[in-house]
Amino acid sequence: MAMLTIRNLPEDVHRALRVRAAQNGHSTEAEVRAILSSAVKPETRIRMGEALAALGREIGLTSEDIEILGQIADKTPAEPLQFK
Repeated sequence: MAMLTIRNLPEDVHRALRVRAAQNGHSTEAEVRAILSSAVKPETRIRMGEALAALGREIGLTSEDIEILGQIADKTPAEPLQFK
C-alpha cells in the first residue's frame, strides 16, 4: 500500500476531519482514506465495461454475434507507437 504525507494542513481542517471521523465511527486516517476514495472514484462514475454491456443488451447483441466478430477480427498485432 502507498503512503501519503500531507504537510501544512490547517489546524481547523484537521479538527474538522477528527470530528467527521468520530461521527462516522472511523479513525481520522480511515476517514481521510474514505474522503480521498470517494473524491477520485465516485460511485456515480461511468464504468466503461458496464456501459458497453448495457449498450450490447440495448441493441440486442448476442453471444453468437460476439463469436462471429471474433472470427472475422484482424489478428495482426498492432505496431507500437514510434515517437520521432
